[in-house]
Amino acid sequence: MTAVPVVVDSLVKAYKLGRVEVQALRGINLKVEGGGMVSIIGPSGSGKTTLLNILGGLDRATAGNVHVGNTVLTDLDPTRLVYYRRQIVGHIFQTLNLIPTLTAAENVELPMMAMGTPGGARSARTRELLGIVGLADRHDHKPDELSGGEQQRVAIAAALANDPPLLLADEPTGE
Repeated sequence: MTAVPVVVDSLVKAYKLGRVEVQALRGINLKVEGGGMVSIIGPSGSGKTTLLNILGGLDRATAGNVHVGNTVLTDLDPTRLVYYRRQIVGHIFQTLNLIPTLTAAENVELPMMAMGTPGGARSARTRELLGIVGLADRHDHKPDELSGGEQQRVAIAAALANDPPLLLADEPTGE
């Protein structure tokens, strides 16, 4: 897919912890051209994961706007958010989120199954992606049979499975 621009305008995210309100994000502004690459750095607890979760459609902003391509993310209803997460964004999570009972290949196929991709196309794309990340010979291994780095590469392949125009990676060098 074609990469999409991202524009974040005056983004705020606040959480309630009991009676205390914690502002995870305060007036964030960001512009990334389509095809651009940005690294977000900061200390633990500074809101990096919160920002990625909002960009990925996993969390909602308290205030502000997020535009991904022609989509105003902050306006999407739950049904359109599902579509967005399936087709627009690939997310490599800090905790990887691989399903432990599935093989590497099955973890990569899962996003394509959610999209309704036919079995033959899923298998071909899975082989291609596992080959690209250097795990063609580990396709039938479950996550606990893979090193941390290999698990990370499976997560990368899964995030790329539906050829998303936006790829988000939370601590991509963590393993």
